[in-house]
Amino acid sequence: MAAQTQTAGANDSPSRRIVTKTVKTIVPAPEDCEYTQFYCEENVWQLSEYVRTHEGQELVKCFVAFISNETRCVPLWRQRVGKSEDKLITWDYHVIFMYEPDDRCLVFDLDSDLPFPTYFHKYVTETLRTDHILRPEHHRYFRVVPASVFLQKFASDRRHMRRDDGTWMHPPPPSQPIATPECVHNLDDFISMDPKRGVGTVYNLQDFVRRFYKNM
Repeated sequence: MAAQTQTAGANDSPSRRIVTKTVKTIVPAPEDCEYTQFYCEENVWQLSEYVRTHEGQELVKCFVAFISNETRCVPLWRQRVGKSEDKLITWDYHVIFMYEPDDRCLVFDLDSDLPFPTYFHKYVTETLRTDHILRPEHHRYFRVVPASVFLQKFASDRRHMRRDDGTWMHPPPPSQPIATPECVHNLDDFISMDPKRGVGTVYNLQDFVRRFYKNM
């Protein structure tokens, strides 16, 4: 299956008309995705695992982006749990799945009220906006990891979601915690925006946009 994107209007002259591009559908519809609210890292892991299992040749074009900063206080708009008109909420961190099939990039965010997926530029405009309106301690940074590496390296025993008495702050996913042969929990290495720590590449917002947005 493929979703079509029209790159030229129906009334354009033949000399200006561009052939419609298609984007391969690589994940289920949002209502069919494995999703647990407040466990964005595991939701994205499940998306990555789905691509590896069902669309393996596309995995090399997929990335996982952790969004956070040193203070773990990142404002994002258009989030479904946001209470304001523009759905603004401040997360300690957030995780999104990205697919770059060619010179375009799509963002899959199961916590957003934007379409699933949304083109990268629209996601930036609607959800990330700009750091210029924010205090420096709220500027967003992005640890971008190839989805294949994320599947290989990421582990979480969900300890960050337990209170001191052992009860859950939010109910966990029904699946077993994600672990690797070497590790049971390294979530903090992914949330950290220290480029000397963990895997992947850390970008500020400007460099993140420069990396994934090609102005066609």
